[in-house]
Amino acid sequence: MRALEQLMSLKGQFSAEAARLAEALLESLAKKQFREPRDLISFHEITLFLRAYPQSRRVMELADTILFSFQDRMPQTEHEAFENVEISGISGTSIATAFSHQFASSLTQRHAKEISIDWDDYERTDRLGPVLGKLLPAAFEDWSVEPHVDWRVWFEKAGCTLVWLLRKIEPSVYDSLEIPLRWDLAATNATRSRTRLPRRSVYYHDGPLLKRSDVSFEQEFKKARFGVTRVAKPEKLLETIVDTSAVRYRELWGFMHPDLAHVYHADFGRGVDFYFFGVAREWRLPFRAYHCGMYFKNGVPLGYFEGLSFFERMEVGFNLYYTFREGETAWLYAQTLKLFREHLGVTCFTIDPYQLGHENKEAIESGAYWFYRKLGFRPVTEEIARLTQREEERINAEPGYRTPPGKLRRLAKMPVVYGPSLEWGRFSLHTLMQKTQKADGQSAWESLLRHVRSERALKEILKAKNAPEETVYLRLLQRSPKLRASILRLGNVRLGDEMGQALSH
Repeated sequence: MRALEQLMSLKGQFSAEAARLAEALLESLAKKQFREPRDLISFHEITLFLRAYPQSRRVMELADTILFSFQDRMPQTEHEAFENVEISGISGTSIATAFSHQFASSLTQRHAKEISIDWDDYERTDRLGPVLGKLLPAAFEDWSVEPHVDWRVWFEKAGCTLVWLLRKIEPSVYDSLEIPLRWDLAATNATRSRTRLPRRSVYYHDGPLLKRSDVSFEQEFKKARFGVTRVAKPEKLLETIVDTSAVRYRELWGFMHPDLAHVYHADFGRGVDFYFFGVAREWRLPFRAYHCGMYFKNGVPLGYFEGLSFFERMEVGFNLYYTFREGETAWLYAQTLKLFREHLGVTCFTIDPYQLGHENKEAIESGAYWFYRKLGFRPVTEEIARLTQREEERINAEPGYRTPPGKLRRLAKMPVVYGPSLEWGRFSLHTLMQKTQKADGQSAWESLLRHVRSERALKEILKAKNAPEETVYLRLLQRSPKLRASILRLGNVRLGDEMGQALSH
């Protein structure tokens, strides 16, 4: 245990001595067996971190050797200890959840032998009755008149498979069944332990990791533009992204419906590759342009990004996986905002209350509000601005003081904004839609533009929304100040509880 603690203490240290010590400790620990799941998990997590942030080539090689054989270390029982979202996806374990039809279909195309219905945890097998009653003529009679039918027996005796079911029923019907699936991760590379993207060179740090205090958005934005290239054949990359997300129990709209023709790569430097894309035309949102992406550090998945853009405003969703949250998070965040400023023309970034801690225990525990505040994000109401100022004064005056959870929840009630357009912090798309959408068959934009009375704008916007890329649409909106003013007015939310409720959507 002392050796494991020593190894964990080397996280973020990159001297020659740290490299030698890390090599020796990995060599020693590679021969050890861990009795307690928590110790085995800790060993996996520090080894995975060192694979992404290695002190030397030897450290990287040892980390890969350990991780690629990690399934041999797993106990035959107690797998439940490894299914928590914070550490799920380790080789030799399994995950269990109800994936959407789109994700389940994608996963079974590559991993059908390892994925099955988790009958033991399926509490509502009766939901299968109407479906199997139609698909299997012999089952129709049981479904029609029998009160207690064992639909698992029907499914298995008829030779049905998950792949067959996914092909036979509509996605919406499948999703309503909420079928729990179990994915056995013992014999696949699609795990947190093994997932890698090939990279020509490994980046080795020669100094400490960049802290939040080392990062300035303004300074980063002034640097040379990123070179962005289109990925010619992105299918394998996108499959890796879906697998990476799935073993962590996460589904993103863009990962389910990627625009295969416009997948891009940006080299952020420091060993980080960022792959990003929009959604296929038939899956686009009515108002906001959608983009998402995934980060890889020396070929190891670090986390993902989701951006929803409207005019010059982008709602930002950013998640670095638990293993890597001590790995230059603020710098990575700055590079992402810089990229989308350049690529989409967005200049105002907003963080929704959930990410700050509204009904989000994890964000409260991590003090997420202060991460964004210290990067320059501003509260949108005077009340929260005053509370922020009082807390900042107390933090500066009392070393070791931490804002208590109750105050963090108050701070997280409203969005925070970075950029010149503070009024977007008081804008609610939910409010805009409620004021404009009618049950008359018109599209969202048609309903909206009745209120701003611009037939010419409607034609241009609808054409741009259906362009090959939504960048065209955003640029058009950014050149429409009168339309912007009208939409901000229609979507403005009054301060107080009404604002909080609207913005939570």
